[in-house]
Amino acid sequence: MAASAFLLLAGYMVVLMILARPLGRGLTGLINDRPAPGFAGVERLIWRVCGIGTDSMRWSGYLWAVLLFNALGILILFVLLLLQGVLPLNPQHLPGLSWHLALNTAISFASNTDWQSYGGESTMSYFSQMAGLTVQNFLSAATGIAVAFALIRGFANRSVATLGNAWRDIYRITLYVLLPISLIIALIFISQGTPQNWADYLPIHTLEGAKQILPMGPVASQEAIKMLGTNGGGFFNVNSAHPFENPDALTNFIQMLAIFLIPAALCFAFGDAVRDRRQGNALLWAMSVMFIAAAVAVMWAELNGNPHLLALGADSAINMEGKETRFGILNSSLFATITTAASCGAVNAMHDSFTALGGMVPMWLIQLGEVIFGGVGSGLYGMLLFVLLAVFIAGLMIGRTAEYLGKKIDVWEMKMTALAILITPSLVLLGTALAMMTAAGRGGMSNPGTHGFSEVLYAVSSAANNNGSAFAGLSTNTPFWNMLLAVCMLLGRYGPIVPVMAIAGSLAVKKVQPVGNGTLPTHGVLFISLLVGTVMLVGALTFIPALALGPIAEHLQLLGH
Repeated sequence: MAASAFLLLAGYMVVLMILARPLGRGLTGLINDRPAPGFAGVERLIWRVCGIGTDSMRWSGYLWAVLLFNALGILILFVLLLLQGVLPLNPQHLPGLSWHLALNTAISFASNTDWQSYGGESTMSYFSQMAGLTVQNFLSAATGIAVAFALIRGFANRSVATLGNAWRDIYRITLYVLLPISLIIALIFISQGTPQNWADYLPIHTLEGAKQILPMGPVASQEAIKMLGTNGGGFFNVNSAHPFENPDALTNFIQMLAIFLIPAALCFAFGDAVRDRRQGNALLWAMSVMFIAAAVAVMWAELNGNPHLLALGADSAINMEGKETRFGILNSSLFATITTAASCGAVNAMHDSFTALGGMVPMWLIQLGEVIFGGVGSGLYGMLLFVLLAVFIAGLMIGRTAEYLGKKIDVWEMKMTALAILITPSLVLLGTALAMMTAAGRGGMSNPGTHGFSEVLYAVSSAANNNGSAFAGLSTNTPFWNMLLAVCMLLGRYGPIVPVMAIAGSLAVKKVQPVGNGTLPTHGVLFISLLVGTVMLVGALTFIPALALGPIAEHLQLLGH
């Protein structure tokens, strides 16, 4: 089993890096504001027709454009979901959503979270799935990548106050990156049996003679972008555990690759853009070390299973509860690690059925801020915040002003860094406390004790860090839970973007300082270790007390202590 786990992890990482390197070169061209070959004239016509200016923006203008664009997306999706019952492409005649579920869902998909307090096949019409949810899957992913582009330009620019044009970036990312790759992935899914149609749900008779309704719909198109854009969510209630969303081992492997593809490619693009590939490689090494350690931990926990079953025989100890037999322990464990290391939230197994330690690791990956590869764009700019924190700590050790890529990191940047890093932990801890203190919050819990607390902690962590996966076992389609999670998703997404853009604007105008004898190299083993330690230390200091009340306590109870 150890050999199989090694081959699976090694094969996954090798294929990922092979695919991410050329994509990184393409992203570098977009960061450097180069249109796709042959499209310059078409772009100028589009800008003129749409009335979009092509001037490069300062950080405040870029931020305003991003926030306005996303606010408009939330409003349109909210209205669409309310009016779903009177809109076309609704063969099941599904009614409009309640106001609190519609608002929760609109914020969820616009913020790249894709938390779902509903079952997709019994709640959403085809029109809502395509014109509402799938569209926001593209646009929310493009938003995250655009913000990452702006921050990269802040590091790469030489005394230039502007960071590019937000409208142009979102357009190019959507048209040149997300659409073509999603089309390729969707076609592969269709070839493996994933539906892509507008047909009515089909009544069938099973082999046992029972009657069943077989859901149909445009599944492959949404499945492709939900993975590529680290959106998560699912066309069906059980997400990528459903055979229509994830038919076999090939689609499962492609889905795992798609989740990490753009986050890994952005690291390569970062190194190219700042003219030092070693910097991008250092980020990749830091992310990869933490990811592999987490994947091994989940695999070990799930292979050992519940010790109380050991008396029934060694094979009975393996924890297959909540997992699909077509994927097994290793693929389910790897998928869970990938989807929570990135802010994806798609699942091919029920995390609620994992062992206490097996479920704790994905929860902790979310709580670390989704920086281990992370969401498209948000993972990179989140990790760069920890880079600034790491160089600041290193500077304190030797009494020297911190600097990164030749730019001094002053008090302003550190204040913004601290603010951005602390927003999501504050939301998680305060949101969990509020839920546990109120009858409305506790009313959603279906399990008592430590496991019920873990379900609440996981849900709020997932929302605040824009992951979207759930521990399950928590009923959240109530006004209290829909509004609590909506606030967490909204502030968790756009709260950090504001200080990130402020940092980008501040760095862009700074001059590059020459490298001196006291400059800390930020591409070697020493700095990678410091960066990994900084990420882990912040996570430990912030969340270990809460985890001790949930999965750690549950594990100790399982051992009989």
